[in-house]
Amino acid sequence: MKKNNLPKISIIIPVLNEEEALEQLLPYLQAKAANYQELEIIVSDGGSTDNTLAIAKKHKISLIESERGRAIQMNAGAKKASGEILYFLHVDTFPPNHFDQLIMNAISSGNEAGCFRLKFSSPNKFLAFFSWFTRLNMPICRGGDQSLFISRSLFTSLGSFNEAYKIYEDNEFIGRIYRKANFRVLPQKVITSARKYQENGTVRLQFHFAVVHIKKFMGASPDSLYAYYSRHIK
Repeated sequence: MKKNNLPKISIIIPVLNEEEALEQLLPYLQAKAANYQELEIIVSDGGSTDNTLAIAKKHKISLIESERGRAIQMNAGAKKASGEILYFLHVDTFPPNHFDQLIMNAISSGNEAGCFRLKFSSPNKFLAFFSWFTRLNMPICRGGDQSLFISRSLFTSLGSFNEAYKIYEDNEFIGRIYRKANFRVLPQKVITSARKYQENGTVRLQFHFAVVHIKKFMGASPDSLYAYYSRHIK
């Protein structure tokens, strides 16, 4: 799949004031990748005021500065990317060992997009119960914390992330993928931070996430979803 000297996979990481998480993630990716030298890592910053930019520069990866908003930042990263496969990764999500080879194998097997299963960085049984459902290959069981790999050609044909969404951008985009292409849920797990659940309360946060899903199903606008999120989730 590799053409000339282009990287096979471009990893796009949207960030905003994530100095601590980014400092952990970047060395982790280098340690866990099967072929780190064939990866392109792009940090797409939405206006950080902490040391996020300095950390990205220290690790000598690609850094772009974008308008704030995860959909906007991921689209900006995709425009910068030169890889044939785009891998969208949250800064507090840690992919499995040899994640890059696993993604390459999935794409080579005819799956144009996919993700990993999810495990939270917490022994909380409530979170473990909900993360179990990420093994199911259904749009309702998807989320950005599972990370997302997609061929550049499919990403382009779908028209990228919808920047009207300040939240739910991953779910909206993945829903379009399911309607057009084969989506693969790989059995390996990413480990994602439970910090938002710890800040908001596990049951409370899961309830509000469920309400957001229901509102979207009932036809709520992107602004309506964001308004609800802003009122109830910190």
